[in-house]
Amino acid sequence: MKSPTPRPEDHATRLKRLRMRMTHRGIKEMDIILGRFAEMRLDGLDAATLDALEALMEENDQHLYAWISGREPAPPLHQPLIESIRAVAFGADGRAGPQPR
Repeated sequence: MKSPTPRPEDHATRLKRLRMRMTHRGIKEMDIILGRFAEMRLDGLDAATLDALEALMEENDQHLYAWISGREPAPPLHQPLIESIRAVAFGADGRAGPQPR
């Protein structure tokens, strides 16, 4: 018997799933950094950026942390999102903490 074709995910469900993935990574630092980004920017991202974010969430936490912290350069594919996450996490002045909207 053929399995049923999965129904397309609606936008609200997609955001909810991404928010959960971003705040329950397994490494507390990544939960905080990605959770802050999700809180401040997720609702305003277009479909193409959400696709890129989903691809980024497939990476392991050690790589993500190294890229976001600047210890290692991010792959070109992920560079734009890493810069956006860094801007939220560290702000324009490079210090950690929430930034004004």
